[in-house]
Amino acid sequence: MKILVTGGAGFIGSAVCRHLVTDLRHSVVNVDKLTYAGTLSSLETIQDSPSYSFEQVDICDSAALARVFETHRPDAVMHLAAESHVDRSITGADAFIQTNIVGTFRLLESARAYYDGLTGAERDAFRFLHVSTDEVYGSLGRTGLFTEDTAYDPRSPYSASKASADHLASAWVETYGLPVVISNCSNNYGPYHFPEKLIPLMILNALDGKNLPVYGDGSNVRDWLYVEDHAKALYLILTQGRIGEKYNVGGRNERTNLQVVERLCDILDALRPKKDGSYRDQIAFVDDRPGHDARYAIDAGKLEGELGWRAEETFETGLKRTIEWYLDNNWWWGPLRAHAHERKGLLSGTQKETGSKDTGTS
Repeated sequence: MKILVTGGAGFIGSAVCRHLVTDLRHSVVNVDKLTYAGTLSSLETIQDSPSYSFEQVDICDSAALARVFETHRPDAVMHLAAESHVDRSITGADAFIQTNIVGTFRLLESARAYYDGLTGAERDAFRFLHVSTDEVYGSLGRTGLFTEDTAYDPRSPYSASKASADHLASAWVETYGLPVVISNCSNNYGPYHFPEKLIPLMILNALDGKNLPVYGDGSNVRDWLYVEDHAKALYLILTQGRIGEKYNVGGRNERTNLQVVERLCDILDALRPKKDGSYRDQIAFVDDRPGHDARYAIDAGKLEGELGWRAEETFETGLKRTIEWYLDNNWWWGPLRAHAHERKGLLSGTQKETGSKDTGTS
């Protein structure tokens, strides 16, 4: 099978490309604009494979997309290209509207034109997977889980743009018969995660002796999903999911942001101890960000029941693997740190400023 992956140089997209080529022996066409968060070094293990090819294309460029479809003749599309950082969406929403909404529209239209030209077995087999986020559902209280039937209630420019893209993907099934399936995932983590995101930011700040900035009181809850588990789920949804359906992907690993940072510090204390004290001493609480959702939690029962998917990593094993990877791979993250987003916030309460005020994200 030849699969066109948009955003294949990003965090989740590169994990998908590596899984498809290395584990499943499929052919991959990686379509990526190579913005700040896209790096081809994340694909160094497959870049020389005859089953992998790269097209530097903006998904907002209809002519370029038409050429890619005609040249490569894919059997399926996995759409992961997106602007994805909430803090960046707050300070610069335009890029999110263009890529996540307009870009998804252009891609759906290009896929539809290509699909309309297919016949027979090729047409019957074609699939389009639109990959989205649990943030489109808004914020949960202390109990309950997001299901595929949860009403949309986006709270940030990022989540609003992804919700819009989801609705477009659904409409292209109903209006045009394009064989689309949609997935919504919880917070991903793992190797090759861009350094501005919560877990890699905390790892690298800890090693640099900087503050570990936690929004508000750190009580915001997220469900954490190891990125390689997610990549495997996405392939299952693409190949076995029912057309027009949605599937939630979650790790069943709810943690507060503070719990994540504290456990990360404990693992670092064991793997690379400081001369004095614990990495927990570097935790600093900063002003909360606007529209910060209180809790996300995914019910992955539909995916587990229909397609037999199970997360292989617990949060404990996945976090340890992630930290070990960052300790061993300065060659990858070192050059990227200069491009990581810094949102300056004030330290909360009476705590005094002792170092960097880079703000954590999730």
